[in-house]
Parts: sequence; structure tokens; C-alpha cells
Amino acid sequence: MKKLLNLLFENYTLTEQEAYQIMVEISEEKYSQVELASFLTVFNMRNITLDELKGYRRALLDLCLKIDLPKQAIDIVGTGGDGKDTFNISTLSCFVLAGAGEKIIKQGNYGASSVSGASNMLDNFGYQFSTNQDKLKKEFDEVGITFLHAPLFHPALAKVAPIRKGLAVKTFFNLMGPLVNPVQPNFQNLGTYDVKTARLYHYVMQNSGVEYSISTALAGYDEISLTSPTKVYNNTGEFILESKDFGLNTYSPNDIKGGKSIEENAKLFLSVLENNSTKAQKEVVLANAALALKTIYPTKDLIECVAIANESLESKKALNVFQKLIQP
Repeated sequence: MKKLLNLLFENYTLTEQEAYQIMVEISEEKYSQVELASFLTVFNMRNITLDELKGYRRALLDLCLKIDLPKQAIDIVGTGGDGKDTFNISTLSCFVLAGAGEKIIKQGNYGASSVSGASNMLDNFGYQFSTNQDKLKKEFDEVGITFLHAPLFHPALAKVAPIRKGLAVKTFFNLMGPLVNPVQPNFQNLGTYDVKTARLYHYVMQNSGVEYSISTALAGYDEISLTSPTKVYNNTGEFILESKDFGLNTYSPNDIKGGKSIEENAKLFLSVLENNSTKAQKEVVLANAALALKTIYPTKDLIECVAIANESLESKKALNVFQKLIQP
């Protein structure tokens, strides 16, 4: 690793195969925590290349614990690491879609640089993470949503989790999470914290065989924020979306801020599902859910997708899905 680090510090970039091999060796615990911390910080000093991203992704998918679930489903997930301290918008959007009758295979993790990632939130409500095929399939079939806690399925992610938490800044592993759902569902709604990363994702996903949308708010959020226009890449190209395209309002960053603790975010999370949140909190979830619906149904317009998502919240169908998942 020392030789490699010296090369990387001199702006050497890895080939796809070199990146693949390093990820394999990380999963085999061939490096110390100090070496891994140094390796992670390299990619905070320069942009990750497409070959590096593809190599790391291919290794993680090859190494992951395989799970047999139907691919006719969607995952809604962001990189995190945007430093915006929002609430769990992507996770809430998953429950909204499930309430609307869509099948969800959500992969998530503990927050590394945020108060609460998807895993923190579900763990807080008592959800038991599992790799049990029967349990996950039952959730998928009977509830409409199942949750894959990333460290249980990705050995390499588990190995670096303490280091990521200790660094408390985004690392290239933020980039990996959304790309490596073990099931690789047919529909994927991905969010990134900047346009460069969104473009990289676009290049990776073009040959993935799935229908995808990749969004990055121009104000720096890894999802639609309704605080600024959003750049979107999908199978057909790229475009800009504004609040008016959803028939929704524009808000300030403070309007979609999360809490300062998991407990505060949990209260906010429930208030959205109970249709008792602020208008801004509700609408930002609706916007993200709507884009996910449009990923599945490209011919539907966004305003129609917002209406479908809104019905899921107002009818309490999304809340019912959540309750069934955490209280089987």
C-alpha cells in the first residue's frame, strides 16, 4: 500500500483492474486502518476517475452477498456527503412509492458524515437488519418493500465503516453505495452531491441494463431539494427540472433542514408519513418520489406522478407500509 499511496499522491490514476484488485484486498483486510484512512483521503484531494469507479463497483458487486429477490423493483438512494443535514428524504420517498403499490428494494447504511442515514433511521424504529432470504422475500411480497443494510452484504464496506465514521467527511465510498445494490433492481433513482459525480454515474449506468434517473440539485444536494433547479441524467439524456415542473413550490434551505439528532429526525420522519409535516417537508418528499415514479413510467408527466405520491401520503398508505415493515 505504501508504494501505491506514493503513486496516488503524485496524481497517478488507477486502471479499472487495479481499482478492482484494491477493493478485493480491502475486503480481505490486507491493509491497516492508517493505510486505509490515507487511501480514502486521496480521493478527497482529486476526483475519482471513471475507470476507478467502474473497478470499485465491479469488485463490490462480485464480492457482495448474493440475495435472490425479483428485479422488478426500484431503489431510491443518494450518496450522502452533501453536508446539507436534511432529513431522510430518499428513505421516505421509498415508503411513499411502496404505499402507491410499487416494489422497493432499498439499500442503505449508517450515516458516515450525517446525523442519520437510512440504517440509523430504521434501526431507531426497531427494524432488524437481516440477510435471511425468507425474511427479505416475505417483506418484498407482503409489505412491498425490503431493506438491505449495506455492511451485511458488502464485506469491504463493513471493513471501512469505522474509518469513515472517524473521518466524518465524505469519501469515495459515498459514491459506491448507490451503485452497488446487491439485487441491481431494474429501476434505480440515484442522487449525487455534485454534477461531476452525476455525470460519472451516468457513464456507469448507461451500460447497466437498468432504467435510471440520476439527480443532483444545483444548490449542492444529493437529491431534488426544491431550493434550486435540479440536473437530471437518465437513459435518454440530460435535462434541468425546476419546482414548477412538479407543480410545487420553491423553498429555502432552512425549510428542509433535518434535526440535530436521530431522535429529532425520527419525529420528523413520522410527521411526514402521518401527513402532519410542514408543506416544504412534504413537497420535497413528493418531488423525489415523483421522479422515481417517472423512472418506472417514463410516459407519465411529473405532475401526475406528484398526485400519485400525494395520494399515498394523504391516504396513510405510506404510513401503513412503514408500520408493517417495522412491526411484522
